[in-house]
Order: sequence, then C-alpha cells, then structure tokens
Amino acid sequence: MSQDFATPSPTLAAGTTHAGFTVERAEPLPEISGCAYVMRHDATGARVMWLACADSNKAFAISFKTPPANDTGVFHILEHSVLCGSDRFPVKEPFVHLLKSSMQTFLNALTFPDKTMYPVASTNDRDLENLMDIYLDAVLHPAIYRRQRIFEQEGWHYEVDASRADAPLALNGVVYNEMKGALSTPEEILINGMMRSLFGQSPYGFVSGGDPEAIPTLTYEEFLRTHERHYQLSNSYTILYGDLDIEEKLAFLGTRFDGARKGEAGEPNELPMCPARTCDLLSVPMQTTPDNACVGVAYVFATAGQRERVLAADILIDALVGSNEAPLKRAVLESGLGSDVQGYLYDGILQPCLIFELKGSKPGVARQFEKLVEDTCARLVDEGLGRDNLEASIAQAEFNLREGDFGYPDGVGLAIQAMSGWLYSDEDATSYLRYEDALAHIREGLPTGSFERLLDEAVCHNDHRCCVEVVPTTTSEDSAETRRLAEKRAELSDDELASIAAEAEALHAEQAAPDSPESLATLPHLSLSDIGEGPADPETRTAEALVPCHHHLIDAHRIDYAYWYFDLGGVSYEELPYVSVLANLLGKLDTERHSAYDLDTICEAKLGGLSFFTEVYSTDDDPLSARPKFVVGASSLSENARWLAELPAEVWGSTRLADTRRIRDILEQRRVGMEQAFIEGGHAAALSRVSSQFLASSKVSEQLGGVDFYRFLCELLDNFDARAEDLVAKLEGLRRRIFSRGNCEMSFTGDGADLDAFWAAAGTLGLSDAPRATGTLVVPEVGARAEAFVIPSNVCYVGEGMAGIPAGTSLNGAWRVAAQALSYDYLWNEVRVLGGAYGCGFRCTADSLLQFYSYRDPAVDPTVERFERAAKWIASWNPTHEELEGFIVAGVSGMDAPVKPRALGRRLDAARLSGRTPEWRRRIRTEMLQTTVDGVRALADPLAKLGDARGMCVFGGREQIEASGLDLDVCELIAPRA
Repeated sequence: MSQDFATPSPTLAAGTTHAGFTVERAEPLPEISGCAYVMRHDATGARVMWLACADSNKAFAISFKTPPANDTGVFHILEHSVLCGSDRFPVKEPFVHLLKSSMQTFLNALTFPDKTMYPVASTNDRDLENLMDIYLDAVLHPAIYRRQRIFEQEGWHYEVDASRADAPLALNGVVYNEMKGALSTPEEILINGMMRSLFGQSPYGFVSGGDPEAIPTLTYEEFLRTHERHYQLSNSYTILYGDLDIEEKLAFLGTRFDGARKGEAGEPNELPMCPARTCDLLSVPMQTTPDNACVGVAYVFATAGQRERVLAADILIDALVGSNEAPLKRAVLESGLGSDVQGYLYDGILQPCLIFELKGSKPGVARQFEKLVEDTCARLVDEGLGRDNLEASIAQAEFNLREGDFGYPDGVGLAIQAMSGWLYSDEDATSYLRYEDALAHIREGLPTGSFERLLDEAVCHNDHRCCVEVVPTTTSEDSAETRRLAEKRAELSDDELASIAAEAEALHAEQAAPDSPESLATLPHLSLSDIGEGPADPETRTAEALVPCHHHLIDAHRIDYAYWYFDLGGVSYEELPYVSVLANLLGKLDTERHSAYDLDTICEAKLGGLSFFTEVYSTDDDPLSARPKFVVGASSLSENARWLAELPAEVWGSTRLADTRRIRDILEQRRVGMEQAFIEGGHAAALSRVSSQFLASSKVSEQLGGVDFYRFLCELLDNFDARAEDLVAKLEGLRRRIFSRGNCEMSFTGDGADLDAFWAAAGTLGLSDAPRATGTLVVPEVGARAEAFVIPSNVCYVGEGMAGIPAGTSLNGAWRVAAQALSYDYLWNEVRVLGGAYGCGFRCTADSLLQFYSYRDPAVDPTVERFERAAKWIASWNPTHEELEGFIVAGVSGMDAPVKPRALGRRLDAARLSGRTPEWRRRIRTEMLQTTVDGVRALADPLAKLGDARGMCVFGGREQIEASGLDLDVCELIAPRA
C-alpha cells in the first residue's frame, strides 16, 4: 500500500525529536501532494526541512547564507573549491568522480547573490546517500585548509614563462575565466550596474560571482576565513525531498552534523535591508558593438516576506510586456527607442525588483525610456490594465505553476524556490512553495483594482529605483587586462617572477598527478548490480484521423500536449530562411478573427503555450538525408483541450502577413536574441556549425536557424523597405504550401477523453487538401573546414569534430561510455583544470559525429591540441574495474533518468521521425552495460583520424582568435549596423 504523504504523519508531529532533530511544524502542502516538515538540529541550530511526497526522484540540498562584502567572488570560488576534496574523501575532484560514476539525476553547486546551494538528486536511495555524504564532507571539512593550490586553480593565479625574459605575465583560474565570459554579455553588465545603483555598498551591490578586476585581490587567508565564518551549520538550510525513509536520513544527517567543527573566525556577513534610494543615471562603458547598447530601469517594490505581492508582480510583468501586444511593450516598440524591451522579476533576494530592459537602444535615450515606462504605467493605472488581459496573465501563471517544469528534478527546483523565503525568515520556509491560496486571493482582488494599485506603488510612486545604460565603446577589457598585467609585471623582481613560474609549474604538476589508490578507495561506488531494468517506453497508439495521430499514453497530470509536424520536403533550400521567418511571425500578428492583442490574450487564457519552430530529422546512417519539419506545439490544462485544436489552426490558417511594421519589430527581436545566444552559448553554435560540415541535415539546420540564417536575417533587415512586399508574397506562398493535410502528422500526450474533445473541436484544422509536396529540397554539398567567428567576448568557444562513418565507426554503447570517460576524466583535467576553460566535453551523436567542445575558454590552440591528443589517451586508457563500472553506471542512469511528460512525448516523436525503433534505445543501453576496456580502447583508431579529417569552428573575442596560430577562415559575425 502506497504511503499517504498528503496527511501530516503523527510520528512527525511538532515537538517530536528524531535523531537529534526536533520538528518545529508539520504543514500540508497540496501543491506537491505532500507535506513539509520543518525541523531544527538541537546541537547546532541547523535548519532542516523534508518535503514529503511520492516522487522517486529524490533530492537533497544544503545551502548557506553568503551575502558578499566585495567584488572578489569569494563565495563563487568557495562553491567550486570545496568540491575539490575533503577530509574523508581526499581525492582532487570528488565532484567529477560523482559525475562519472553515480546515478545522479542532478549534481551541481550554485552561487546566488546572497546564498550558495549544493543540490543533488537521484532515483537510487543508496546513491543519494553517497551523494549526500560527499557533499556534506565537502562543505564542512574541505581540503582547502591543507591544499592552497585548490584556491589557485579555482580562483586565480599568475603564470609566466620563465624561459623567456620578455614573457608577459598572465592570469588564470576557473572562476576568473568563467567571469570574464559572463561579463562579456551586456545583460550581465546591466544587471550588475542596476544592483550597484539600487543597493550601493550593501551585499546586493557587489558582483557575487566576482569581477575579474577584483578577483586577483582576494588572498588565500581571507578565502579561508570566509569559509570558516559562513560554512557553519548554524548558518545552514538543508532540504530533503521525495519518498524517503526520513528516520534513516535524519540519523545519517545527525551523524555528519555532530562531527562538524565550530569555526572561530567570527560571524557571517550581515544581510541588512537597504533603505530606499533614487539614483542618478549610471552609464557603464563596455567594449561591444553599438547594437548591444541597452538600458534598464529597476524598482525595488517588496520584501521577500511578501510572497503574494511578489507573485502578483510576476503576473503584472506578463500583462505589461509579456508579448509584443502587451501595452507597455507596444508603447516602447512604437517609440523607436530600441529594438526590443523585456521585463522580468528579479527575486530570490531580500528585496525583489521589477526590471524593464530596452535592448538595442539608440544613443542617449536612457532618460526617455525611463520616462516612457513611467508615463505609460501611470496611464495604465488611470485607464486600467484590462480585465481580460489580467485574467489571461493569471491563467498563464497558474498553468506554469501547475506544470512545474523547472528543467531539472522537481526536488532541486523546489529547494531553490523554498530558499526564496526561508533564507530571510524561519516563518517563510514554505511560502514560495505555495501558490493556490495566493492565486485565489489575487483573482478576488481583480474587481477592486489591485493590480493597478500595485503598478502605481511599484513604478509610478517608488522612491527606490534606478536607471542604468550600457554604452558601447571601442576599449577592450582584454586590452585593459593586458595593461594591468604589464604594470604588475614591471613591479616584480626577477626572483618574484621566478617564484611565480615555479609555483605555476608546481600547480600544473599537482593537477596532472593522479590520485593515489588509497584516496580513490575512500569514494563510494555503485556496481552494475545497482542498475535496475530501466523504464520501458510508454505505449503509443497511432490512428488515421484527419491527419495521422500518434497518441502517447503518458500520465500528464491533467495537462495535454499537442505537436504538429509539417513536412518541408517541398520547399527549396533557398526558401528555408523564409520558413524560419514565417515561424517567427505566427502567433504574433493579427488573424482574420482576432487582433494580435486579442489573440495573445485568449492564448494566454486558454493555452499553456503556443509555439512555431523548425526541426530537421535524418536517418542515422545516411549523412546525406535531411527531413526538415515545420513544428507547431501547444499545451493546455485538460479542461481546455478543445482550444488546442481551435487556436493553432486559426493562427496557421488565417494570420494576416501584411503588417510589415510589426514584422520588422519581430525580426529585429530575433536578430538581437540570436546575437545574445552566440555570445552566451557559443559552444552550441560552434558544434552546430561543425555538424553542418558533415551532415546535410545540419546544413539545413544552419539555413533555418544558425549562422547562415542569421546572415540572411541581417541582410533582410538592412534592406527591409525594398524587400518587404516580396517578403510578404513569399510568406503567403509558403503558408499555402506547408499547411496541408498531406504534409502533416501529429502527436498528442494526455488523457484519451481529452483527445476525443480535441477531435470534436478540430473540424478541418484549417488545413487544405493539397497532397504532400516532395522533391524540391536539394541540399548543397557539405565539406570540412576551419572557421572562426568574431563576437564581442573576452573568451572563446571551440568546437571540433569529424564524421565517424567514413572512419569506420558508428554510435554504439561503447561510444557512450567513452564519452563519459573523455568528458569527465581526460578533458576535465586537460581543458578545464589545466587549460582554464569553464566547461568542455565530447559526444558521439546518433549520426555518428565525433565532437569536442570547450566553453568560456581563454585560448584556442592549447584546447585544439588537447582535443587531438584524445585518441592517444583512449588507446592507453586503463581504468580499474570500479572506474569502468562507474562510467557505465553514470551513462546508463543518464538514459534512465525520469523526464517530464512533455519531454517524453517529444522524445518518442523524435525517434519515430528519425526512423528509430523502440529497440534502438534498448540496444544502446545493453551495449553500454556490456562495454569492456578493450572495446573503448578500440575507438582510438577512428578518433586518431581527427587531425586529418576534422572540421572546426570557433566563436570568440578578436584577441583570442587573432592569438591562434591555426589556419582559420575568420569572419566578423556581429558587425555594427547602420
């Protein structure tokens, strides 16, 4: 009989004590169909909460209040450093060992503006306890006190080539390089400027991740004192989640807590309430292109304890700027002050803020933007925000809260949410986990003008606010860093330079040295016997209705998901960018029945989401195959299933494509979004580009949404007036050819009764009877090359790869295991630890591409050299039996990890559209379980051909690319626009 988690257990009643923990209160929590038990560790005062529910994907998180007192990023460096060995687990990288040997479904550490969290999750109870054990020893007994080089590796250190008299001084360190990359984005610079304006020298005014200019001022001694003051159990918050034996887990925690030492370095930093302040305009210079200019206005409007007010503000932002037709966004777009405006809630801090950001701002418009925001809000306070608009935004918020799709395990997402209240008040441990009563009360306030009052208080009459602009300059931060290092070098004596060189060499030697067998033996490990059978794919029933319909029988908890796949085989290669333009426009323009504003309102009220995009499928063993699809996705609560049929069909069948002014706005927003993606996630763009050198399907993807599409988009916008009429004609023609019954198949994830309601409302779905169009798409030849794209950045992203099939190999289970070993052993040590990149990895795709990548990397050439030595490493790979089993366990558990209903339905769709049978996953899984050392070593032969058969792509700053000695075809990707 399953346990009833929804009713508080009498054995955990308030006042009862369990393994040294006293229950302070037990609260039903209907939002998770469970209860929350809030406890206190009697000996240390540590706070503990169990979120009890039936979820088998169990989680643990320990957090510490860590408000910064400067810009050195000490808490970010500590977040990295404590996971580099501890008293009971004295290996160099226990975190990495867990990545490559556990069944974790989540494993990470997170630095926030005022807290540091260490969350893990696993479906295996023994594994969860192993993860808890290593994390608890890491935060309470880290090796940083006896290994200073952890600080140097993760934080910062100088380097110099002692063999050259004129060798420049260099700075390296994982967090240092990470923050150079993070602060390459205008949005990050803008946020930091707004926080400094609003909060001054209080904790939120500092860069919690660390400012690269300030990071080198942090000393090892201050680093240790900061840990000792803050990583105390009295300053901790522990959350347990899921279907747990709580008595067992509390006994486990109690043993670890009892062994923690009490620090003598003093009390943690305070987190005071910052008084209201209205600031002068702050202009922050940044080396970037003029198109990346931006302006932000921010308003402190609440405290963390005002949960309902914070939730209402999130709804208010959607009503104001949630779509192009929302009243504030429409006013800004029509003003011509910039290319886009976004609004968001900056919460999870003591004093949450409303922020409105103008992207692509024109020079000198900061105060105009601020005035426009406040004048428009004042008008809306007087005239009203519109009942339908507000009800739609509330409905959208309710859908998102009920769906609860965090992008990672629920236990981790809920732990982060809980800390948005618990960190500031013991009474608010569950405040941010609840929403049912708050939504009901918010709805009740609609007739009384509650949202208009909130808007008036938060924006129109608010004394705690700021306006900040990021002003593009030609002065490079890299150049400024070079000057600072040159000045520092000039201050150093020959002996000091020799000492720096010697210490850097000692650090590299320590990094390269393997852990001793005795140290490795301290780590817990799972064996293959700990792996279960693995989840079976749910049943899919296919029926010939109006269009072929694949019904995935998945319990989606009263939510339905529908996806339509329209074949693009009848579209020419040259027309593909126009297809992406069409996808960008649908859902954002007037239809024959509704204005764009009314359409947005009804979609938010009745649907969880409505999206239009493109994907490309292929046959795994055929590099010349390419099957592009125009995809329409929609979701709704069960009671709104009929709207899944009516609204998407209205949009694709009757959108008016003649409003060229709005079309230009939408395409400008897409351009800005793509540029931001290149800067923040250049590794993904680089891998996509490398794939396009070998696969026809990836070349089509580039034409639909990669660099090739970006270039098309920029050229279209530069000549928009001249091309507008032709553009509209092309889009109308494509719509008629794409949206026909013959081109379409669909999938439905949800209850069978909901599917019946869907078909009852479907009619013709607005589809023509035209037959499926074929034979038009001809993809140009692919070919390997080495290219680099210059973007405004202080770091680079390197992608390199080759086609496996011509080299005599294709994806199998051994490649999946090898990918684990290469990513978390060889590349982690070589590219991240020694090279200073923030991230790196290897993958063998389903199409049998062998691909390497680095993320936020300080240099190109050393990384490429390490990529091309991978084959030699694999050839001599000699893991212990436990290490091999660990890689297999981690790889298989990745395949078995639970996924949300939407993601599971989409995975089944992708397998069908790629021609993969259900046996495909089972085959790969079985091959992984049967992998041997010799089987992995045999993969070195095809990988050894990388140097001769490689394709390469780099996204990065000009200085990083120009420093490369490789023969790269260099292109300025993000150029200033007139």
